[in-house]
Amino acid sequence: MTLGTDIAKKLSEVVDTDIRIMHVCGTHEAAIAKYGVRSVLPPQMKIVMGPGCPVCITPQGEIDAACELAERGCIVCTYGDLLRVPGSKTSLEHVKGDVRIVQGITKAVEIARQNPEKDVVFISVGFETTVPTVAATLITNPPENFSILVSHRLVPPAMKWLMEQGEADLHGFILPGHVCAVMGYHEYEQFKVPQVVAGFEPEDILLSLLMLAEQINSGEAKVENAYPRVVTFEGNVKAQNLMKDVFTPSDVEWRGFPVIPESGLALKPEFEAFDAQKKFDLVYEKITKKDGCICDRVLRGLADPSDCKLFGKACTPRVPVGPCMVSHEGACRIWHQYQQKK
Repeated sequence: MTLGTDIAKKLSEVVDTDIRIMHVCGTHEAAIAKYGVRSVLPPQMKIVMGPGCPVCITPQGEIDAACELAERGCIVCTYGDLLRVPGSKTSLEHVKGDVRIVQGITKAVEIARQNPEKDVVFISVGFETTVPTVAATLITNPPENFSILVSHRLVPPAMKWLMEQGEADLHGFILPGHVCAVMGYHEYEQFKVPQVVAGFEPEDILLSLLMLAEQINSGEAKVENAYPRVVTFEGNVKAQNLMKDVFTPSDVEWRGFPVIPESGLALKPEFEAFDAQKKFDLVYEKITKKDGCICDRVLRGLADPSDCKLFGKACTPRVPVGPCMVSHEGACRIWHQYQQKK
């Protein structure tokens, strides 16, 4: 069984009751929308979006801190996805200062070496996927005028929080292939719920849904791997050890969520010289949501992007109100691009 149509046919035979599956990866949502995966699913099966976009879950307080660094004269280096994410007052796109788009931390270090008279700060955002490269760079002892604003998040603690709340009425999870390529999938065995690691081709996603449906029907709750060509049980152990050498888990806020215990990363004491938050005495303010944006509900699997009254009207990719309309991994941006509806 290799063809998507064959898997979809089998799905229609297996699914005979309402099933809600959450993915926690923006790239999965992009593939689902691009290839029209939802259009071939049984009507009883629904895929909902979780907090799978690292840019989308970066709190406004951290965006404000990055903007403050630019205003204070630092060269701020960021991924392009983060540029238009709204803070409480402005964004990195519109702040008065030197903000540069880079493809990664190594380019930011290069800029720091080229500008020894300026402080250069890299906005270090992302899930476990991007952390090893950051850790590998920091152990090479970058120049003193270089630091990072740590905005990394970890997937399993967020999944634990979602399951404890029970608000999304979930029956299983599609696990993120990119994250699991680094971390493996052993740490997900703590969750007694059907879970399948998936790749990013439509057949990969359909196969993961079939495997989840079969688990649900048989009353099982385990972790299976539908992406063995890339993901192993143990993951990239060398990369994991590198992360542990440089970072330690920390309690952090996610946009749309409260503070989730040990869901973020902080630099270990021996690397604190590169911690921009401490170097510049930055305070992450807690920002109360004031607009009509429902990104928080989308990120928790409680609403679709098209449920928002601002979607495609006051909120567009060019002039976003909420973070989910900014990143190419953001659910609202994806639905807008592929003209998805409920």
